[in-house]
Amino acid sequence: MTDENAGYDEWLEAIDDGEGYSLVCPSGHGSLPPRRVCPDCGSPDLDRTPLPETGTVETFTVCYVAAPDFADEEPYATAIADFGDVRLTGVVRGVDPEDVSVGTVVEPAIGTNETTGDDLLVLRTR
Repeated sequence: MTDENAGYDEWLEAIDDGEGYSLVCPSGHGSLPPRRVCPDCGSPDLDRTPLPETGTVETFTVCYVAAPDFADEEPYATAIADFGDVRLTGVVRGVDPEDVSVGTVVEPAIGTNETTGDDLLVLRTR
């Protein structure tokens, strides 16, 4: 693990173990690692708060022409989902991209990018 990814890799591992979390300051602002201070108010007091098991898609897009790093994934849907204190962005898996809609219930998971072989955050439908 590099210093550049410190915190983020740990967060991905927590998601993979079913123990996802967000960082919340005393004012209730939520954020995701890596963070040392709250991006909204600057507080250095960040507590780990368990991520809800599910979230709901707020917006999405279906990509038919992918960037080179996602060429083997197309077509695919990328969504932003509301998980209470935070929003997660990920590739939607478990459903045809054409069937993703606002309000779709998803859960965070770790998947593999079919093009690069790298781990990535995915949003799995239930």
